[in-house]
Amino acid sequence: MKIGENMNRNDKIIKVSIYGIAINVLLVIFKGIVGFLSNSISVILDAINNLTDVLSSVITIIGTKLASRKPDKRHPYGYGRVEYFSAIIVAIIVLFAGFASLKESLSKIINGGEASYSVISLSILCVAIFVKYFFGSYVKNEGKKLDSNSLIASGIDAISDSFISLSTFLGAVISFLWHISLEGYIGFIISIMILKTAINILKDTIDEMIGIRASKELTTKLRKRINKYENVLGVYDLTLHNYGPNNIIGTVHVEVPESMLAIDIHKLTRTITVDIYNELGIVLTVGIYSSNNSKYDDMKKDILNTIKSYKSILQLHAFYVEDNTVSFDLVFDFEETNMEEVKKEIETLLKEKYKGYNFIIIIDKDYSD
Repeated sequence: MKIGENMNRNDKIIKVSIYGIAINVLLVIFKGIVGFLSNSISVILDAINNLTDVLSSVITIIGTKLASRKPDKRHPYGYGRVEYFSAIIVAIIVLFAGFASLKESLSKIINGGEASYSVISLSILCVAIFVKYFFGSYVKNEGKKLDSNSLIASGIDAISDSFISLSTFLGAVISFLWHISLEGYIGFIISIMILKTAINILKDTIDEMIGIRASKELTTKLRKRINKYENVLGVYDLTLHNYGPNNIIGTVHVEVPESMLAIDIHKLTRTITVDIYNELGIVLTVGIYSSNNSKYDDMKKDILNTIKSYKSILQLHAFYVEDNTVSFDLVFDFEETNMEEVKKEIETLLKEKYKGYNFIIIIDKDYSD
């Protein structure tokens, strides 16, 4: 995503987050009033849950603002990963809210106590359910349009909150009609759901910070696009590094005929780099593998048959023969724990089969689908 588009995206994320703050503040006020007047712990906890959403939106705005800062000498890849730190802070806030809610709910179960609802308070709770659900759907859809994981997560969280509010409402109706108190038990369920949300946010964000495999959809799209260029015989070693949402830098190797001149290779790699950036916003460095497969096609096919029995080997590429030296890369599954041993075993087999040839085998890993 280019700078102008990224700024527009950030503005839209902030706008949606401000809407979220306004709506959740209103829900906190109304639910808080209902909760205190009716002495309902479940409604109060529901209001606290909405308060954490307010804090989440505030932190999302701050994180988005910081993440949109331009790259500088100290941070040449930009500040995009700040969004992940803001998500961690949100998760910690939600986690504390969940434990506090759990403590209060258990106290209510042990000590008892019945809430007292009115028709007005029940009406407010009912309206709150619909507001939260439809707003959550709006935020989720906007997140998909803007390719914003934080907004998508906020939307899903808001939809989940509407079901939490529904359970609170049903408990209130039961209390209103039959004077049966389920306050502590409903509060307990709400607390567990809040804690689950916090743990999921933490897990997903930490995964992003550590670095996760790029989506199969994106890598497949990239490979197909690059394979369309004339003289590209194969696309290999695609790696993508995420420096924040919509800030991806990567490398790839393309296989070309060995007869290509340097000027033609230069034109090809420059065209690929510019096109991929303009179309997908990905900064891609393109490396080259030279191919003379047509001369040694039978040898390559035979070697491929030899490695078929090794289930942990996913691919052979960068095959090249020069002056009785055969070189190629073997892509291993991450589950393979003895890559070096397998490599040496294959080298031994091939040296026995092809006397006089030297084999250079490079171990490669399955970084993308």
